[in-house]
Amino acid sequence: MASLSILPASEISTMATSLDSRKKRRISLDGDSILCKHYEDIRDSLPILNSPDYFLKPSMNELVKREIESPGYCSRVPDFTIGRIGYGFIKFLGSTDVRSLDLDQIVKFKRHEVIVYDDERSKPAVGEGLNKAAEVTLIVNIACGEERVDHVSCRLKQSAERQGATFISFDPEDGLWKFLVPHFSRFGLSDDEAEDIAMPMDDSPGLADHVGLNGDMVVADIDQMETSETELSHSLPAHLGLDPGKMKEMRMLMFPKEDLDESEDFRDQNSFHRTSLTKRNVRPSQKSSQRNNHQDTPPVVRKTPLALLEYKHGNDKSSPGSILMVQQNKNLAVRKSKIGGFELDISHETPLTDNYSRNVVDAALFMGRSFRAGWGPNGLLFHTGNPIGSSGSQRVLSSVINVEKIAIDKVVRDKKEKVQKELIDSAFETPLSLHKELYHEDEEVRFGSFSLKLQKVVTDRVVLSDICRSYIDIIEKQLEVAGLSTSAKLFSTHQVMVWELIKVLFSERHTERLSYAASDNEEDMMQDVKEESAEVDPEALPLIRRAEFSCWLQECVSHRVQEDVNDLNDSGYLEHLFFLLTGRELDSAVELAISKGDVRLACLLSQAGGSTVNRNDIMQQLHLWGRNGLDFNYIENDRIKLYELLAGNIHNALQDSTTDWKRFLGLLMWHHLSPDSSLSVIFRNYQLLLDQDKAPWPVPIYIDEGTTAGVVSNTKHSDLLYYLMLLHSQEEEEIGFLKTMFSAFSSTDDPLDYHMIWHHRGILEAVGAFTSDDLHAIDMGFVAQLLSQGLCHWAIYVVLHIPYRKDHPYLHAIVIREILFRFCETWSSSELQRQFIKDLGIPYEWMHEALAVYYNYHGDFIKALDHFIECANWQKAHSIFMTSVAHSLFLSANHSEIWRIATSMDDRKSEIENWDLGAGIYMSFYLLKSSLEEDADTMLELDSPESRNETCRGFVGRLNESLAVWGDRLPVEARVAYSKMAEEICELLLSGLSVYPDRESQLSCFITAFKSPLPEDVRSSHLQDAVSLFSLYLSETGQTSA
Repeated sequence: MASLSILPASEISTMATSLDSRKKRRISLDGDSILCKHYEDIRDSLPILNSPDYFLKPSMNELVKREIESPGYCSRVPDFTIGRIGYGFIKFLGSTDVRSLDLDQIVKFKRHEVIVYDDERSKPAVGEGLNKAAEVTLIVNIACGEERVDHVSCRLKQSAERQGATFISFDPEDGLWKFLVPHFSRFGLSDDEAEDIAMPMDDSPGLADHVGLNGDMVVADIDQMETSETELSHSLPAHLGLDPGKMKEMRMLMFPKEDLDESEDFRDQNSFHRTSLTKRNVRPSQKSSQRNNHQDTPPVVRKTPLALLEYKHGNDKSSPGSILMVQQNKNLAVRKSKIGGFELDISHETPLTDNYSRNVVDAALFMGRSFRAGWGPNGLLFHTGNPIGSSGSQRVLSSVINVEKIAIDKVVRDKKEKVQKELIDSAFETPLSLHKELYHEDEEVRFGSFSLKLQKVVTDRVVLSDICRSYIDIIEKQLEVAGLSTSAKLFSTHQVMVWELIKVLFSERHTERLSYAASDNEEDMMQDVKEESAEVDPEALPLIRRAEFSCWLQECVSHRVQEDVNDLNDSGYLEHLFFLLTGRELDSAVELAISKGDVRLACLLSQAGGSTVNRNDIMQQLHLWGRNGLDFNYIENDRIKLYELLAGNIHNALQDSTTDWKRFLGLLMWHHLSPDSSLSVIFRNYQLLLDQDKAPWPVPIYIDEGTTAGVVSNTKHSDLLYYLMLLHSQEEEEIGFLKTMFSAFSSTDDPLDYHMIWHHRGILEAVGAFTSDDLHAIDMGFVAQLLSQGLCHWAIYVVLHIPYRKDHPYLHAIVIREILFRFCETWSSSELQRQFIKDLGIPYEWMHEALAVYYNYHGDFIKALDHFIECANWQKAHSIFMTSVAHSLFLSANHSEIWRIATSMDDRKSEIENWDLGAGIYMSFYLLKSSLEEDADTMLELDSPESRNETCRGFVGRLNESLAVWGDRLPVEARVAYSKMAEEICELLLSGLSVYPDRESQLSCFITAFKSPLPEDVRSSHLQDAVSLFSLYLSETGQTSA
């Protein structure tokens, strides 16, 4: 085969290098060459071949060289050969004229066959062109051992002779089948013939070999047969043209343990099939000879997933969650390879060195050309690994794709995993309704001929407290819903804390009044604020905010303090006092100390967190005891911890004990820093201790108090509360943590839940806490949640709040149109949603276009046509009118509707292709029919009979032209409608023959009728009338002559 390949570039003749490189395999000479005068002749003499995997002998370069040396060589090429790598070749005997032959269209190699001159109309006579005697060599992939060579050769010989060819030889080593043909059409093997040849011979070991002398089935052989059948039906090597048997041996060497495990699984799975097969196929031994006279009984085939190309949705016989990746290649054998093998570099860790398989990534890469694992629409995940929730030991068929849907609606499910309508309202609709009531600024953005009004919430910090209070009321009502899971209650409580902290950190007590507010009692509220702010010193405002934050923090940690106290026994009252101090419950601590008779300690506790002078006094006393050598063993350790805490040494007080991050922050603020420290100073000191690993990390709520510890690395995600504190302390600086701050993991363990984070971002941005146009992930995540619940109108509302970016100018239009198209059935069936979308200012043309596509897909063509007209898609409307609507309306005599639709498009006919041969036909018909039906006297006054005939002839001509232009696009019913129109017009034309002055004019009317697309019975009737009239005309002419 090497001798048949194209010559390398280094051996191409120097004369051929001057040819024009822009032509593939089509050689021409350079204009400056001495052979330029032969340029046209040589170019026309060469054959055309552009397919890269086809080859010629002589090669194209050799043909050029020999044509230059001997003009006319291409008309007499000896033993011309053309082939396709991996399929075979043809050697045409004798001299062959290959001039200007388009070999790409003439010769086509396929699997096990070759076709020359597929189009019989272009095939030359026998002996001309390539339709001549030739020797064909095909590569056939048929597995055969030494014992089956004669059988395969015999079958190939029979196949060749049956097609009129002469069998020459079959080389089983290389799979080469040679035969001689006298001329060409199609020669080779069909898939069924190749399968039959690959089947074992009748006398080969078959099912009879599995039956013992007493008629018993050999169970081991049946087990092997069943396992092989199932494995090969899903075998990736078989799909890729490899030898499944050799690949299985390699797999057993590489992964022996897993192979044994799977063998055990198959033994269990096949037990039932083995039993049924034994009962069904065991026969007495005396019947075995009779059975062998027929084709072997096929083995029981296991049910497998349908091939992807054969898959039909809803097929109850196939697995609902899997599809076969590719079609089965039946009996695809591979020639023996003479290559020695390959060496594997194991210097790096690989799946082989670790001895594991079922690697989803490897499977995706391996099948990458036919399938790319990834996400599909509506939260569908397509992959080739273990199904979610399956055991690790379950057998994985790498040719099967698993289709699984993610849970994007976790937030609206109760503890029984059922969707609650109350949760949908409280999580989505009610908060969004509140958001919609806030003041918005609109920005009109043009998208071609359409425009959208992008929205942005704008408010001030005076009314922020009321906005936060409104959101808190919504969440508290959500907590009252029956059946909430424990985690849902935890996350909802956390959301209350978030809104409370936003109110504490970002609200203001006085500012100029804006022209909007978030409460119904705006005037009263603003008046109260003014009266209150008039009594507050502006310099005291930071201290007031600190006091409010302190109260908020006490409320946040109170339940954790109570939990620690409940775990104590009665003897640990000092530890009890320490826990109370971590939550700043000073009153309870003092009362407890007094109840225990520890009055001096009670006095110290009453001053905890106060003047720094008292802290220094306690610290100096502790240092003095240490310098004087006081034996601290005589003082309780818990009492020393209390003294250290009162002295402000929070790390010494905590010693080896751990506490949560919020209580540590409280200890830092209440006992370490000075009482007049601002919140920014407190937050920055905490951040500094974090950087020094001297403070507990502010882990999210689901790790801090939930049961999902370790799900997310606490070094990568922090609680949203902590980020709010950072935002407050860095409000005047550049902020680089917004994406992490507003990620789902900052407040919930559900990475797809953005339902409240979107509101946090919007309100904070509205009051000017930050500005960013790079948080689209939040918007799109929330849109996905809303769409999962069918809230398309709210999803579009959210899209309109995405900030406009010049580098993505069409983002809003693309997303909104996709929502309208993908969820058309949802929003179109709800009048509330349709009106809401209209009120948002969405172009009605987009809505009608989505409805048009939807109805067109479902076959409601009349509604689709109306919506295409409404969205001004005139060409598509006209096409549907002609191919799906007009004929049905015409045949049902609904002419007024046809007229209405056609006239609605008439003003735009200049934009519609073939209008005169489309809807214009129907308008012309009604106008012409109305004209012909008028009173005969009136008609004579208006038009002459000749003009009537000419008008009808023009209409008939347009009918015929319309049928030719639309062709197969018109269904049979449309052609019937055309025949009805022609019949009615011809009937009206011929019914008024008496008004014509002579017989010739009358006969011309019949000629017009015969040119129209009439039914055969009507045409025959008119023909009889025409013959009668012509006979009358001849008789009158004869009488006149006489």
